Formats: sequence, C-alpha cells, structure tokens
Amino acid sequence: MTEDQPAASGRSAPAIDEIAYDILRALRRNGRISIAALAQEVGISRASAYSRVESLTRAGIITGYTAEVDTTRLGLGVSALVFCTIQPQSWTSFLQAIGDMPDVESAMVMTGEHDVMLIVRSVDMERMQSLVIGTIADRPEVTKVETAIVMGEVFRRPFVLPDEIPERAAIGVDSGLMRFTRTDGSRSTRI
Repeated sequence: MTEDQPAASGRSAPAIDEIAYDILRALRRNGRISIAALAQEVGISRASAYSRVESLTRAGIITGYTAEVDTTRLGLGVSALVFCTIQPQSWTSFLQAIGDMPDVESAMVMTGEHDVMLIVRSVDMERMQSLVIGTIADRPEVTKVETAIVMGEVFRRPFVLPDEIPERAAIGVDSGLMRFTRTDGSRSTRI
C-alpha cells in the first residue's frame, strides 16, 4: 500500500503503535487539545506529537475534526433509523439525493433485508413523517422503507479503536442469531 493508495474499508489498516492509539484516545476525548497538551498527556515531545498527528492524517486515519452536539438541546428532538430497499442500478441517483438532504445525518450501505440504513433527525413528528414518507419513500429508486423511531440515545462513540475490541469466543452459524433474505429459491436455506 502506498501513501496515495488508502486501505480498502474493512480489509486492512496501516500498522500503528501504542503511542498512536494513545494519541487517538486523547483526541477522542478532546479534539481541540493543543499539540503541547497532547504531547504531555501521551508522554512524548511536542515535535513528535505534531509529526505523529500529521502522519495519522496523511495515512487517512484521522479524517477531520468536528464538534459534538446534543441534538435534542439543539431542537432536533425526533430521530429515526430509516431502512431503505433500493431498485437495482439506481444507487448513484439515490445516494446523491440523500446526500443532498440536510436532515439525513448518516447513510450506511448494508447487507440483509435492506440496502441502506439512514439516521435522520427532525424537529417534530410532522416533519419526520414528511421526510420519511413524502421525501425518502417517494424517491423512484426506493422500493421499500421501514422506519424505527429512536426513543432515546444511551451513548454515541465518535469511533472505536481496534485494540479496544475484546477477544470473544467464536460461535457457529447454527446459533439461531442470524437473519437473511433468500434471493434464489433453489438455494439451500442454510448459510
């Protein structure tokens, strides 16, 4: 992998050391921390902290900085997860359209019954209904929409680091916890 060639999503990542993880943890707690304070917290020189942050940015690991806001206090009291099934060959126009909708906070392409999951926010239920039914479901690319209104957000992490993921025992596919949609009736129902 060259510097100009980022790793494919979910496939590989550049090797980073414990100091880099410590830098990322510090930035997760406070993205506005000064380089001097970051260096002190991590236990390295300011020059090293600056160089390492720049290196993490060039590698595409740090992609930007943003403020976290309380959406309810901001006036966006209604949130929903909107699951959309999209017509084949119409992804480009659908993704462009939802990218232009300011009330769509996040869009994720997914496996399973639906193709895309959106996180949407609105000021009230009337506008949420207008967004979901009158705008998203009304798109010609959409064949099905399911919406789940969020009753409350317990927590939201800005990101998770690989070294924080605990080891877990492997489970067999016969565990009964998987759901899938059959696309070909002649195929076996077993995964």
